[in-house]
Amino acid sequence: MLDDEDSPIHPLFAGAPSTTEFKKLRKRIVRETREAIEKYGMIERGQRWLVCLSGGKDSYTLLAVLHELQWRGLLPVELLACNLDQGQPGFPATVLPEFLEKMGVPHRIEYQDTYSIVMDKVPQGRTYCALCSRLRRGNLYRIAREEGCSAVVLGHHRDDILETFFMNLFHGSRLATMPPKLLNEEGDLFVYRPLAFVSEADCEKFARAMDYPIIPCDLCGSQDGLQRQQVKMMLDGWEKNAPGRRNKMFKALMNARPSHLCDPSIFDFAGLERRAEGEADFNENVPVLRERD
Repeated sequence: MLDDEDSPIHPLFAGAPSTTEFKKLRKRIVRETREAIEKYGMIERGQRWLVCLSGGKDSYTLLAVLHELQWRGLLPVELLACNLDQGQPGFPATVLPEFLEKMGVPHRIEYQDTYSIVMDKVPQGRTYCALCSRLRRGNLYRIAREEGCSAVVLGHHRDDILETFFMNLFHGSRLATMPPKLLNEEGDLFVYRPLAFVSEADCEKFARAMDYPIIPCDLCGSQDGLQRQQVKMMLDGWEKNAPGRRNKMFKALMNARPSHLCDPSIFDFAGLERRAEGEADFNENVPVLRERD
């Protein structure tokens, strides 16, 4: 059980603070991760997951929590940590291998110089994120296939998902975001985001409390005025003025009502018919739209 203080823990949790605050934080993150895994049907017993580790606070949190669940017998899959070294100048290439060895975590370190490609292809003044992400994802899919993995597991959290929704809304003219579970275009790999219900603030508190060796992403982080940063600032403002706003917005993504949107491809607006006078209040063959729904 997660509440069993005397039970053994995975080395990733060794040295964890003994404060009540940290224990509550850890249990909350584990509970929310387990809830997302179960709600979105991520578990295929006996499969192998490629857990992507960038060296940021989110991926460290993901790695620790998945191993916690596996350690407790609640995640019956094999975990393989993977770091893709993209050839960024100054990247501390020894940090993650040494950390994973120390923690006894099965892993694969892959070197692919996508940095040079991004710098060569992206015009000056443009952001690197889109091309960098595509190249990284393509390599991770390849590695997953080579390692016999059924899923690529990413450390995107609740706030990443919300920010992507607003990015698509403001700049892509569509209602879409990063789903907790996705099938790749080739149809042979799942993409999972088990931290979908976990807040960024909790990831930051957890990784800082555990004193994990954080590696910043200086490639995109060095660029000012990114659209995602602007969205983040907007959400921060809303959250400051109305605490809990982020959570309410995320819950809205789980409560879509196609009949109250405007997309005729997902709701048959043309098929709506008025009820004839005296007709029964409900006819299962006739869609009825009520403004109160």
